[in-house]
Amino acid sequence: MATIFTKIIRGEIPSYKIAENENHIAFLDISPIAKGHTLVVPKKEIDYIFDLDDKLLADTMLFAKKVVAGMDRALSPIRTGIIVEGLEVPHAHVHLVPIYKESQKVALGQSIEIGEKEMESLAKQISAEVQL
Repeated sequence: MATIFTKIIRGEIPSYKIAENENHIAFLDISPIAKGHTLVVPKKEIDYIFDLDDKLLADTMLFAKKVVAGMDRALSPIRTGIIVEGLEVPHAHVHLVPIYKESQKVALGQSIEIGEKEMESLAKQISAEVQL
């Protein structure tokens, strides 16, 4: 059965898309831990990130790097952090989390409330700054 990420990739479930190429997609996390929290997902459905072949793993990180550059330009965080936990959805993915202050908690499971209009606005702002 397809994961929720595969359904997003196929367009079966809506998302706040940031960027996409032939092998990857980036979209806002619907349970964000910070404003602009973005997921980078390889389109190939593989559960464990370290089961990706070397090229796809490297390309995933390079795609994430380009997305972060756009996030940094659009949101002006002090830095953007990365989390690779991989337990919540059985499809390899990377969490990109903007860090706005040194005391900010960066841990999955501590989501913040962001309305639909703001999510749409964030997706547009970040997407406009991503250069693939």
